[in-house]
Order: sequence, then structure tokens, then C-alpha cells
Amino acid sequence: MSSGGHGGLARLVLNRLLLGVATLVFVSVVVFFATAVLPGDAARAILGREATPERLEALRHSLRLDQPVLSQYLGWATAMLRGDPGLSLASQLPVTETIAPKLRNTGVLVILVSVIGIPLSVFLGVLATLKSGGLFDRVASVVSLALAALPEFIVGIILILTFSTVVLHWFPPVSLVPPGHTLSEMPIILVLPVATLILVIFPYIFRMIRSSMRDVLQSEYIEMAQLKGVRRSRLIWLHALPNAIGPTFQVIALTVAYLAGGVVVVEYLFGFPGIGQLLLDAIRGRDLPVIQCIVLMLAGFYVLVNILADLATVLVTPRLRARESRS
Repeated sequence: MSSGGHGGLARLVLNRLLLGVATLVFVSVVVFFATAVLPGDAARAILGREATPERLEALRHSLRLDQPVLSQYLGWATAMLRGDPGLSLASQLPVTETIAPKLRNTGVLVILVSVIGIPLSVFLGVLATLKSGGLFDRVASVVSLALAALPEFIVGIILILTFSTVVLHWFPPVSLVPPGHTLSEMPIILVLPVATLILVIFPYIFRMIRSSMRDVLQSEYIEMAQLKGVRRSRLIWLHALPNAIGPTFQVIALTVAYLAGGVVVVEYLFGFPGIGQLLLDAIRGRDLPVIQCIVLMLAGFYVLVNILADLATVLVTPRLRARESRS
């Protein structure tokens, strides 16, 4: 790639990074002030029956609740930039220690869903295009529409009824990890949460790649390649798919970013010990440092995925790559 091409990509990366930083600043303001204006006395809600005047005053001081709201935000934002989100009010441990094991569990869940669900959806979308108008295409289209219409908790309940309780008893209905054990020792508990999220993300990627492949296969350069005698398998996988996958990257990015939020519902449904379950527990317990840190992490994940998707779209789409090289 020419130096102009590198310059165009560098400007793209810089623009996306600046936009991502601005997004995170905005999210941090919204998150902090949203938690700051929750009704009731946060310190009293946290301490409950143990709320003596002395302990209330000490907790309000540690949470900076005795300072103006703007000062509270600036102090919190400065601490977050230093990588110090504070102590969890529930466990009295550093927030990073509280979040780390849950984050690893959620990371395993998201990686499995991405590694299995995205290639499978792309493959089935290409297959439906090649069999356009056939039985497989019609069935896959109907199934994808049905799945797109169902929220994730309904999909999860259907899988529980089918594979755990009513019809079959193959997998545990809840994904609990007993104390002293790790997720790697009980991989079977991952099956239903992973399957639920795969079924949720499938219709969007499937329908997008199916539509893009149809457009590409009808283009002039594909017809020219056919006339030159290019093998059909080479035509599909080396010529058509790379051009069709570009527009799909945005859908894939939105789908992966959705997992940051959709995983909360699925983890709650299955009792999975991940970041989503921790967030719900923190909301119930008014554990403000944990809530703020998790929401910022999810926002950062969303921004990062979208930046990577923009870069991948440019790199795999010859037309966009040429335009960035000229800019």
C-alpha cells in the first residue's frame, strides 16, 4: 500500500479514535449524573439497618456525596483515568477485583458466540444465496424472520423448555458455578447461553450477507469472471464473498456490540456468573462504583468494536480502500 494509503487509513483511525473518546466522555457524564440523581439517599440505601449517623457521614464522604455534583464527577473521572474505580460498596474490595472474574466469564461467552455464530451465519447466508428460491433458502428466511421477532429471553426460555426441563434433559437449566470451581471445569453450563445468543444474532448477519451476496453475484465483474471460466467455488469464496462481506461488517459490529447489552438479559435468565449478572446485583444493591465502571466498560467495548469494523470494512472493500488511499 502506498504512503498515501497509509495516510488515509491513519486519518480514518485518528478520526474514529477522537469520536470514540468524545463518545466515552459523553457516556461518563450521563452515567455519573444518572446514578447521582437516583431517588433516595444512596448512603442510607447501601447501609440499610446499619445506617448510624456516623457511618452515614463516613460513607457519604467516601462517595463524595458531601461535595457539589460537578466536583464529584471531576474527582470520579480523574480516578477512572488513573485506573482506580474505587471500592465495591458490597464487597469492600477494589472494583477491579470484583469485576475481573465476572469479566473473564462474560469474555468466554462473547468469544464463543462470535467464533461460532458469526462464521455460521455468514456460511448459511452464502448457502441460501447459492440456493436462492429453493427449499433451504425459504426455510432459512422464515426461521431468520421468526428469530428476529423474538427477544432473547423468549429464545432462552424456549431452549430451556426444550433441552432442560419439559422435552429433554440434556443441559442444566441454570448456569451456576459452585464456590471453589471455575467455568472451565463445567463447560456444559455454557451450551444454552451460547446457543441463545447465537440464535439471537443469526438473523441479522444471515439476512445481510444473503442480500449482499445477491447484489455482488449480479454485478458485471462476476459475470465477466464467469465468462472467463473461473471455477464456481473460486468465484464464490475468493471474488464474491470478500466484496459482499464489506457491508456486512457494520452489521457484524452492531451485533457484537449488542452482545455487550444482550448478554445482561441472558446471564440473568440462566444465572450465569458474568458481568451482566454482576451489573444487575450492583443495581439492586446501589453499588455505585461497580455500576459506573461496568457501564463505562460496556461503552468502551461498543466504541472499540465499531472502530475495528470501520477499519475492516475499508480494508476488505477495494473501492473504499482506493478512496482512502486517494484522500
